[in-house]
Amino acid sequence: MIVVTGATGNVGRPLTQALAEAGEQVTAVSRQAAAVPDGFRHVLADLAEPQSLTPALDGAKALFLLLSGDLHAPEARPTDIIDLAAASGVRRVVLLSSQGVATRPLGPSRIAMRAVENVLRESGLDWAVLRPGGFASNALAWAESVRTQGTVAAPFGDVGVPIVDPADIAEVAAACLMDDRHAGGIFELTGPEVITPRQQAEAIAAALGSPVRFHELTREEAKAAMTQFVPPELADDTLDIIAAPNPAELRISSAVERVLGRAPSPFKDWVARSIAAFR
Repeated sequence: MIVVTGATGNVGRPLTQALAEAGEQVTAVSRQAAAVPDGFRHVLADLAEPQSLTPALDGAKALFLLLSGDLHAPEARPTDIIDLAAASGVRRVVLLSSQGVATRPLGPSRIAMRAVENVLRESGLDWAVLRPGGFASNALAWAESVRTQGTVAAPFGDVGVPIVDPADIAEVAAACLMDDRHAGGIFELTGPEVITPRQQAEAIAAALGSPVRFHELTREEAKAAMTQFVPPELADDTLDIIAAPNPAELRISSAVERVLGRAPSPFKDWVARSIAAFR
């Protein structure tokens, strides 16, 4: 049994499917009730309360750990999840971390995630750490404005980074969960090209076959929008990166190709699969 936290999200959904297609039994964990494919066990848990994960870990051999906002919840103790997994007999944990742990080590969210990485490495469990850069699926934040106004609004329109398709993250995670060869690996995951927000808008327009206007936000406007969903310090961390990526954040990683034997997917491929959200 492999337990997938965040199973209804942009990485969790394709990961659970990939594991099922490989013949693995899967326990899908989410905070809220959700439909999961036939044959999946579904458990509700809030990772900000680690003990709520106990029923999901019963009989599990591996855990995919996606902390997301739970890393920043008041009085959160995400490292308790690793201790709980070990006590429950889990043998392997694959942690979805962040590229910024290496490229921006002093950011508050990066410090917290690095602490989780360190506990995992010292846990005695088999482990792998995935450090993706920006997600292609972050473009879904523009879906409503594209549908209703034909507009993408974002800051720093001509500053790009090599964003990664979450389906590629899911495939790498599946490989790390199932294949002993990847144990002890730290995998920086990027897409195959540096792409700017303006170019992303152009890719969405091309897939729609209709114009999409790009509107450049100020940093202040972007932060106000982001803090509706994430803590202010995380918004600032993110904006620092997309305003002025450093050389390490512009580097295109070979990790997806090393693990999967193919190049990472470009943004236009993610758009083609996701275009219904923008219509």
